[in-house]
Amino acid sequence: MSEESIALLSACWASISELGASIETAEWDLPTDCPGWSVRDNVSHLIAIERRLLGLPADPPLSEYPAYVKNEIGRFNEDAIALRRPRSGADVLAEFDDVVAQRERALAAMTTEDFDKAGWSPIGDVPYRRFMIVRLFDCWVHEQDIRRAVNRPGHLTGPVVDQAMAMHRDSLGFVVGKRAGAPDGSVVAFSVTGPTIAHYIVEVSDRRAKVVDNPTASPTATLTVDTEAFNALLSGRWTADDALARGRLKLDGDTTLATTVAGAMGYVF
Repeated sequence: MSEESIALLSACWASISELGASIETAEWDLPTDCPGWSVRDNVSHLIAIERRLLGLPADPPLSEYPAYVKNEIGRFNEDAIALRRPRSGADVLAEFDDVVAQRERALAAMTTEDFDKAGWSPIGDVPYRRFMIVRLFDCWVHEQDIRRAVNRPGHLTGPVVDQAMAMHRDSLGFVVGKRAGAPDGSVVAFSVTGPTIAHYIVEVSDRRAKVVDNPTASPTATLTVDTEAFNALLSGRWTADDALARGRLKLDGDTTLATTVAGAMGYVF
């Protein structure tokens, strides 16, 4: 198969594996920006999802769950995480490598018709190839969670990142219009300074907010942010106050609107 998502997933999984191989024993227990999750737990989560897609048995359920577990997918995640917490990081990483190798073989065996077929995904019923882009996004976001925790920034450019940024771009209208409630006539610019450089403009008209290439007016408010912080904000890992305190976010123009938009950026739950 020549499906683009196969190569992208393989690249992201390889980056996670390489990162994992650099992690010291004590670092596997470092907390991440995912509530209640350590570095190890993020890898365990990825293992669980790929095991499920392989049709392997689910991990045994817990009798009770932490307060941060809110729903069925949270319980599924926690089952996998709790099972692997007593294991070494190296052991969990070895399982990750084995599971994604199985997934690569399974994906390579699929036909174009398989990738065309619509089915369940976290964003609704979509073709399987779209679901795999969602999987790619999830894997990269958790890779970034791990990198921030162990202070090894990286994998912030390239085809995987371009796909993740496209997912973020597609949600900016929702962020500005629905979550922030920006009024008609607002033009909100997001200036992403790099390593992956991007410039997105959201215009609100007739109570609808959408990303546009040619706005009808100059920006009402501008948010300037680097790639890593842009992702951390939109993924709900950082608040606007976090990013401002780190000097990673700058607000210009109508600062009231910019502040409201910045506070509404976390759309990944």
